[in-house]
Amino acid sequence: MIAEVVPTEVRAREAFDDDGPDGAVTLFATEQAVVEGVLDERRKEFTTVRGCARAALTALGVDPAPLVPGPLGAPGWPAGVVGSMTHCRNYRAAAVALTKDFAALGIDAEPREPLSPFMAERIVSDVEASWLRQDFPSAAGLPLDRLLFCAKEASYKALSPWTGTCFGFRDFTVRLRPDGTFLAVPPTPETPISSRGPAGFTGRWAACSGLLLCVVALSASYVSSDPLDDLASKAGKNWDNQKQATRRNS
Repeated sequence: MIAEVVPTEVRAREAFDDDGPDGAVTLFATEQAVVEGVLDERRKEFTTVRGCARAALTALGVDPAPLVPGPLGAPGWPAGVVGSMTHCRNYRAAAVALTKDFAALGIDAEPREPLSPFMAERIVSDVEASWLRQDFPSAAGLPLDRLLFCAKEASYKALSPWTGTCFGFRDFTVRLRPDGTFLAVPPTPETPISSRGPAGFTGRWAACSGLLLCVVALSASYVSSDPLDDLASKAGKNWDNQKQATRRNS
């Protein structure tokens, strides 16, 4: 499923069973410490998604390494690699790429079910709801509110680690398209953007097998001359700070 929506330069792996071969992967000590004492279900999903990530890294030609969540919750990746993981009921996936090809990568999977009214109200803005009515006059059983959430999650997973910034659900303005793509406009470093903001970036979505899947992959060349320049500059500063912290801790 995921191979159909990621760019060709991205390597991705998925699993539908925690007891499959990826579920038997041996965690590094630092990874094991993260799930020490947690519920068995959480440990299985943590382990299986890292099995997917190890397989994807191997396909990319990169040796497996500990993938430990950082301060914002996103896993740290080996030098020269950008990646993302996702897990939901009965599904795990990971995608990786080289930083020379992509500056940011985010994937998210969700069950093909509507959001609760409470969650939908928090996530879907009036502008986005209007777009959904306009662009999907007949949704044919597609839970558009959940798909919008999925697109925002993928956008968050791409930009949050890259910029070192925590965003909210409504910081991204997303317009889903019936052709399997979506337009996402990110917040500026200072304030969330409005629907009249910059052009944003394009992601892809798919719906099948009871799942929704969204992918955001920002090419390395794309970000150099895009309205995301301010975010890229901020990300560079955060990356420099992370490298300095790594040197201090090594």
